[in-house]
Amino acid sequence: MRRIALVTLVVDDYDEAIRHYTQALGFRLVEDTPRPDGSRWVVVAPDAGRDGSGLLLARAKDDAQRGRVGDQTGGRVGFVLHTDDFARDHERMRAAGVTFLEEPRHEPYGSVVVFQDLYGNRWDLLQPAPAP
Repeated sequence: MRRIALVTLVVDDYDEAIRHYTQALGFRLVEDTPRPDGSRWVVVAPDAGRDGSGLLLARAKDDAQRGRVGDQTGGRVGFVLHTDDFARDHERMRAAGVTFLEEPRHEPYGSVVVFQDLYGNRWDLLQPAPAP
């Protein structure tokens, strides 16, 4: 079986990124392992099954990488977070201080709202519509 297991997200600081993804977005910390070069292998994932994909949080190492923090997809929505309860997760995230860029919409494909993570990367919170 092939699947995308991890997507790398360049961040400014490991600990602030871990706090944001676990506390504000409700992800779980899967791994935080020091590496010999002083970096860390930090993986967070939505609190779902263990076979889903996760984010590898990689601290920027130089000016070029620091310049990409928060704009890894050129201002487009780059990540989609599925939910099975849109209202619950939208309210929990709003209460945790997550920045939403629009009001929730109900589209033929599901309920969706665009939000920003700690660094300004754009995400969709999406509850897909039931299959016909």
